[in-house]
Amino acid sequence: MSNKLINRNSDLKRLRDEGFEIEVRGGHLIVHHIPYVNSSGKVKIGKLISTLVLNNDVVMRPDNHQIYFMGEHPCHKNGSILSSIQHSAVNQRLYDDIVLSQYFSNKPPKGYANYYDKVIRYIELITFPATSLDPSASAKTFKVVECSEEESVFHYLDTNSSRANINFINEKFKGQRVGIIGLGGTGSYILDLVAKTHVEEILLFDSDEFLMHNAFRAPGAASIEALIAQHKKVDYYASVYSNMRRGIIPYAEKITEENVHLLKGLSFVFICIDSNSARGMIISNLVNFAIPFIDVGLGVEIVDDTLSSILRATLGTPTQLEHIPNRVPAVDTLEDEYSTNIQIADLNAMNALMAVLKWKRYCGFYKDLKEEYHITYTVNTSQLLNEDIAT
Repeated sequence: MSNKLINRNSDLKRLRDEGFEIEVRGGHLIVHHIPYVNSSGKVKIGKLISTLVLNNDVVMRPDNHQIYFMGEHPCHKNGSILSSIQHSAVNQRLYDDIVLSQYFSNKPPKGYANYYDKVIRYIELITFPATSLDPSASAKTFKVVECSEEESVFHYLDTNSSRANINFINEKFKGQRVGIIGLGGTGSYILDLVAKTHVEEILLFDSDEFLMHNAFRAPGAASIEALIAQHKKVDYYASVYSNMRRGIIPYAEKITEENVHLLKGLSFVFICIDSNSARGMIISNLVNFAIPFIDVGLGVEIVDDTLSSILRATLGTPTQLEHIPNRVPAVDTLEDEYSTNIQIADLNAMNALMAVLKWKRYCGFYKDLKEEYHITYTVNTSQLLNEDIAT
């Protein structure tokens, strides 16, 4: 409740986004970690506590200019009392871990217009002597804020979105269940990017183990211990990204006709596999399930002691499928048996970016003026080509 309320009120959100350690508890705003100087000239840490005027989840204008403090009375560097805020001493237990010690008063001519102005004014007055003694002393801790399962799919607060004021745009991902078929180089980078969105669940499908060669075309840095353990790819990646978020569901199996029903009910699917026949079967079923998808692919060849490459990302939706047979290979050929299967981390990452950016445009996160359904990038010429424009 505290995080949701803070997000909905600009003055509280601004305090948190600037790094102050704030908490809403009951009808109080608590600001933790306030450096101050005590009467002995030592830097200590206290807390500011203000009553909070609420109308449902809307924070109103502060009803007074006073504020409580937990700690000794703040002083100047020489130990003399900060008389500009002095009012009275109190001794009142507010919560088990919050005991009010001081009651301060510093009133501007027109009072405080909001809680940001009120808190900042008291912080400036109280912390100035402390920072002059210890330049590292700061009320801005940027402490990690944990989230409950009811609040977010993430274990901690997405302050990146909060600071940019794009939480309302992230709502477009909420409730989505995304499948990633194939956790090779490109699929793993797609997971890395999708995991940082607010989708509800990410289902991973791959039957292979995470081995040494995988580490050189995957995001992050795998430990020797992880490679020795030879975990299934889906289990390895689920353990990594579950550090950040909830809703990672691993399936250590290939998608076949027998288990393709696992894709039913998904909001979107990324197909990142090498087998053309398996790709064709999956797409055929996704079409029947009316599930939009993006199929990716990259080809790399050795030419004159250099690498030549073309990357592809193809979108298919329930309303736009005519281009798929011409763009996505669905039948295995003899050439596949002799494929070099060269993969480079930067090409995998680029292919993943092409796919995820297209998905985000399809979801309405980014504006999509072109509405293309087939994208290729030729490395040799650095040419990005958009084709199959929506009609």
